[in-house]
Amino acid sequence: MSVDKIILEMARGAREASRAVAKAGQGVKNKVLLDLAGVLEEKKDFLFAENKKDVEAAGEKGLSAAMIDRLTLTDKTIASMAKGLCEVAAMEDPVGSVTRQWVRPNGLSVGKMVIPLGVVCMIYESRPNVTVDAAGLCLKAGNAVILRGGSEAIHSNNALGRLIGGVLTANGLPAEAVSLVPVTDRQAVNILLAQEEYIDLVIPRGGEGLIRFVVEHSRIPVLKHYKGVCHVYVDKGADHAMAEKICMNAKVQRPGVCNAMETLLVHEAEAQTFLPRVGKALKAAGVEIRGCPKTAKILDNIREATDKDWGYEFLDLVLAVKVVPTMDEALSHIARYGSQHTEAIVTPDYFRARRFLREVDASAVVVNASTRFNDGGELGLGAEIGISTSKLHAFGPMSVMELTSSKFVVLGEGQVRE
Repeated sequence: MSVDKIILEMARGAREASRAVAKAGQGVKNKVLLDLAGVLEEKKDFLFAENKKDVEAAGEKGLSAAMIDRLTLTDKTIASMAKGLCEVAAMEDPVGSVTRQWVRPNGLSVGKMVIPLGVVCMIYESRPNVTVDAAGLCLKAGNAVILRGGSEAIHSNNALGRLIGGVLTANGLPAEAVSLVPVTDRQAVNILLAQEEYIDLVIPRGGEGLIRFVVEHSRIPVLKHYKGVCHVYVDKGADHAMAEKICMNAKVQRPGVCNAMETLLVHEAEAQTFLPRVGKALKAAGVEIRGCPKTAKILDNIREATDKDWGYEFLDLVLAVKVVPTMDEALSHIARYGSQHTEAIVTPDYFRARRFLREVDASAVVVNASTRFNDGGELGLGAEIGISTSKLHAFGPMSVMELTSSKFVVLGEGQVRE
């Protein structure tokens, strides 16, 4: 069968399956999630055997150690996927709830009811755990989902797809509610992106190159984030111990993730005393500092920042540092170079904190805490399918509620429009 026909049949099947999932009750959906959590543990030897094929192929292709690490399934990974499914099952089911309701002068009762999006297509790289996370969240929100993982994880993803399909059918739902693209041909992505008749939303998750490709070629709405250029601004009067702790966590804990700090802004009133303190700690952790001219006068043995360093996502132990004369300058810098992902301020001043919250345009704005908290689990949303930096229709971590839409429901007693 040609790739075109495979994708077209998948898209049609997913659209038909979405109707069954949309009307499934909370009990059915939760049982699917909990049963799948159990099956992952029961069938882990099968999963390990299929995953081994991908890991060995990745080694032969010369993929990086970091990529192979993300690709590899372990007991811990399986347990984490199962735990995530249980957490999603325990979440409140928003589908069918009425979030707003009011009565018009003519007696009509008008409300907004939460509904599934329909068919979600997710295109992603490497991590097989994303397959389970995406399937669980989409099902909980009443959606069907088409999953297109990276070619490096084809055996792992197909194995997971078989297990998911078995659990769905055992619970009376169509296996097509979770479809995994079974081919590695890159043409499949282009064909998927043209199925606007059957697919309602595309979510790419991976590097900036993948996301830009999807946005440029899709006929379907895309939720995206290109990169995470996150700032921490240390304000006038900030507690230096608190600021150091926050900066170290934001930069060093996991430098290769999208919510890590990439630029540190420091008010000039604090720079002379705070920069030597935080600079020593950062260098001890192996961080390369690239500073503005004012920073270079305070810290020894650092690289001078270039224009390219502002607004750059290093994803590494590299940090751009700038001294700013005012909060206005900090806000202007963030507005120019930020990526609408996560921005943080360290300040003791309530009114300046409130101003920062109000004026900064980002999916998460943080006061006196690390940028690393912009994560579905950390914010109490359970698992997430990704972080959106576009505002239509979701902004920030995407969990169950963000995978729904709403419709107006109107209740009358015979009213007609005059």
